[in-house]
Amino acid sequence: MNNLSFSELCCLFCCPPCPGKIASKLAFLPPDPTYTLMCDESGSHWTLHLSERADWQYSSREKEAIECFMTRTSKGNRIACMFVRCSPNAKYTLLFSHGNAVDLGQMSSFYIGLGSRINCNIFSYDYSGYGASSGKPTEKNLYADIDAAWVALRTRYGIRPENVIIYGQSIGTVPSVDLAASIDKISKITSPVLIIHGTEDEVIDFSHGLALYERCQRPVEPLWVEGAGHNDVELYGQYLERLKQFVSQELVNL
Repeated sequence: MNNLSFSELCCLFCCPPCPGKIASKLAFLPPDPTYTLMCDESGSHWTLHLSERADWQYSSREKEAIECFMTRTSKGNRIACMFVRCSPNAKYTLLFSHGNAVDLGQMSSFYIGLGSRINCNIFSYDYSGYGASSGKPTEKNLYADIDAAWVALRTRYGIRPENVIIYGQSIGTVPSVDLAASIDKISKITSPVLIIHGTEDEVIDFSHGLALYERCQRPVEPLWVEGAGHNDVELYGQYLERLKQFVSQELVNL
C-alpha cells in the first residue's frame, strides 16, 4: 500500500453497504461512456469533453475548475482521474469513489455542487472498465484502482493524508473501506467514520448501515435518512447539513 500509514488519515466517510458482500452480490454496471479525454502532443495535458448524456449543469467557467488525467494501476490498467477545485480555501479534499452505473462525466456536475456547498475540493476516478478507464471491473481491480488514485492525489497535488476525506458511495464503499483499513475491513479503521444510509433502501438493506456503524472503532453520529432509498439520499436536506457539520465542526475539533 505504498508505505502509507493509514492511522494518518483524517477521516473516512462512506455510504453503506457492507464492503465484503456488495461486490459479489451486485453486478458491475458500467454505463456507455459519457465523456472522452483528449491528450495534447506533450502528453501531459488532457482535455475533458462531455457528451449530452453527462447532463452538465453549469457553464464553461465552472468546467475550468476540473482537471483530468490518466494514471496506471498495479494491475496494468489506465484509469481516468478527475480533480475538481471547488473552493480556493478548502482544507479538505474528498477522495470520492462513485456508485455503480455512473462515470465521471455523469458525476461532474454533482461534484461541483457538493464541493462548493461543503467547502471541499473533490478528487475522483473511474473504475477499470468505466468511462475512459481500460480493463474490466472486478473486485481486485477496485482495490488497485483506488490505490492508484490515492498515489496520484498525493504525488500530483501534494495533499497530506490528514486533509483527505475518503468517501464511498454505494459500491464505492468497497474500495474506500479497503483503502482506509488495508485489511479486513471496517473494524480496523482508526479514523472517524460517518455512515449515511436511507431507511427505505431497496438495493442494500438498512441493516447493512447499522452493521457498519456498530463495527466502527470511531463512529461519529450517523445519519439515517428516513424514507430515503438507495439513489436519492443526496436529495434530502439533512444529507448536506450533516456533511457540513462533519467537515466544519467534527473534523476541526479532532
